[in-house]
Amino acid sequence: MSTSPDVAQQQGTSNHRSNGASAQTSGGAQQHGSARQEPQIRDEPRPPFPEQHQHGPGIESKLDPRPRYQAERYRAAGKLKGKAALITGGDSGIGRAVAVLYAREGADVAVVYLPEEQTDAEETRSAVEAEGTRCILLPGDLTERSFCDEVVESTVQAFGRLDILVSNAAHQNRKQSLDELDDEELDTTFKTNIYALIRLTRAALRHMQPGAAIIATSSETGILGSAQLPDYSSTKGAINAFVKTMGQKLIDKGIRVNAVAPGPVWTPLNPSDAGMTPEKVAQFGKSNPMGRPAQPEELAPSYVFLASDADSSYITGIVLPVMGGETSGG
Repeated sequence: MSTSPDVAQQQGTSNHRSNGASAQTSGGAQQHGSARQEPQIRDEPRPPFPEQHQHGPGIESKLDPRPRYQAERYRAAGKLKGKAALITGGDSGIGRAVAVLYAREGADVAVVYLPEEQTDAEETRSAVEAEGTRCILLPGDLTERSFCDEVVESTVQAFGRLDILVSNAAHQNRKQSLDELDDEELDTTFKTNIYALIRLTRAALRHMQPGAAIIATSSETGILGSAQLPDYSSTKGAINAFVKTMGQKLIDKGIRVNAVAPGPVWTPLNPSDAGMTPEKVAQFGKSNPMGRPAQPEELAPSYVFLASDADSSYITGIVLPVMGGETSGG
């Protein structure tokens, strides 16, 4: 199982941060007699990347280039001040980027991850605490039903409340044919990706009050499908249906339920995918309309938006696509 965040079709994803954003500023152009500074243009990493492979679950600190999660251009407004969030797969990738922005917006954060991802989780905790809020680490296996209950209770015990659940952990491995999908892998994918969401939601609702938010990480594969990811794509489609169902179900309780559907994202999920060769990792995201995978920090503001009553109080039951130019009416 991998608690790394998600994404996509013929592409993979891997979570990490990339130190140092390479920014370019164009020269000052003259306008009405005065110099005007042009906005900075971000030079995002794009294929080809170094050829690389990791054994699952994948470690962000070993990914080259390091994924970008610090969101230096993001400006907080205290949208989540005083709230408590639980984020699965929060050690790396999308989950780490979300944890950092939630902390920047004032929330305390609980991070769930696999024990093998301890070093990544500790970096996430340091990044959250640097924003001035609290962070607790909750290692374990989300395929175990009891653990889903335990992380919710631990979050409430630590922070006295639970306002935001982000179910982001995911497992994926590409297959050339359905014959390669054995029952053990099928169980792992469904237990990690959809069973955990349902179990975590059930546990969270025992504590959530009006104004709370539940956000799931879906994928473009849940909308478009993916020939090499039959089990993974199926779970993402199930996530979309669950979100729409619970979005309707919980309106009377004042709890909103939504999902984000990323396209390819540069996280450890892809190089640790058993079906991704180093050569494929090097070209990851190239076929996307933008010609590159997203960086985790480009996804994280969507999760702030869906968690914030100031921004999305009238939005529930949606799957928000953040797919780099891929379009679909699904």
